[in-house]
Amino acid sequence: MFGLLRPCAHGAAKYGIDAAEWRTHMCGLCLGLRDQHGQLARATTNVDAIVLSMLTEAQSAGAVERTTAGRCALRGMQRASVAAADSPGVRLATTASLLLASAKVRDHVDDGDASALARTPMAKAASRWAGQARLSAQRIGLDVEPLVAALSAQTELEQSVTAGGTGSLARLTEPTQLCASEFFAHTAVLANRPANVDALRAAGWQFGRIAHLADAVQDYEQDLARGRFNPLAATGTSMPQAYDLLRESDARLREAVAEAELAAVPTVRWMLLDPLAGVLRRLGRGIGTVAGHACGIAHDSTDVQMSSRRTRQRRPGIGESLALILGGYCTGYACCAEHTQPCTGDRKDAWLKDCNGDCGDCCHCDCCGCDC
Repeated sequence: MFGLLRPCAHGAAKYGIDAAEWRTHMCGLCLGLRDQHGQLARATTNVDAIVLSMLTEAQSAGAVERTTAGRCALRGMQRASVAAADSPGVRLATTASLLLASAKVRDHVDDGDASALARTPMAKAASRWAGQARLSAQRIGLDVEPLVAALSAQTELEQSVTAGGTGSLARLTEPTQLCASEFFAHTAVLANRPANVDALRAAGWQFGRIAHLADAVQDYEQDLARGRFNPLAATGTSMPQAYDLLRESDARLREAVAEAELAAVPTVRWMLLDPLAGVLRRLGRGIGTVAGHACGIAHDSTDVQMSSRRTRQRRPGIGESLALILGGYCTGYACCAEHTQPCTGDRKDAWLKDCNGDCGDCCHCDCCGCDC
């Protein structure tokens, strides 16, 4: 649930941005989920949903809404200025987080990850979050029913392909693309920028494909080993072909963002465009050419498999998934203060001192570890 986008804390400086801006939106989303839907809803916090809050602000003509949050263990018991929980962008981000978490948990149940005892409470949590997403969507004028229907149809579509039916990769990624496109488009609605709706819908459509394909690439070997459905394997799509599609979507997304006159906005570059470049770079090291550089590219199938083993993480079972959710909740995935993890006792550096290697311009940031 933590998402795809991880901006580099060190990369904020080149845009003149306070790196705490990411925390501002993260904490706003977390508190928005708590205030509107209860403590348990905070477990659905999704990093990618933060971009919806940021995009809404980036298009808004008025002053951004900020509020002072109380002391929090995830910030080293410090107060902080955060995005207002009742601001339109945060409300949209909470809707997305709840809807995606509901779909993810339901997917675990359908895949048989849950034990017989866990299946019922997990299904109830998924239904509850879906209901809360509907309520949140109503408050901001978003028709979420087509999105719920699309996500529900995903499982049926995958089962049909598994049973020998016909299905293209484009059809399999369509539900994710539809959801992302409508969420992106609604940022323009909330910001009262109707001229941007179509461009941002196009950008979201491409973002949805990137998210779906990146997940398929990263999980490919584990899906095959565990007998899970993988859209690449199911449609006979090779890794190089998948990477070509990723690059195509990245280029089209950037064109759409430029059409909306947002490509030069510092926060959009730092929190959306640069992290996407980092995603392609990581995946490209194993399956294709990255932006004209040769960053240890593997071309034959053996090399691709070896590179994939180094970069892919094993998909956790349901017990581990719940531990990860609680771990993220109680250890400060978004923490910007040095802290001791209450669940493990380990001492951790502040997020602001960390670099995850996803810097947007690998040739100008020494912290990326890029060997090009």
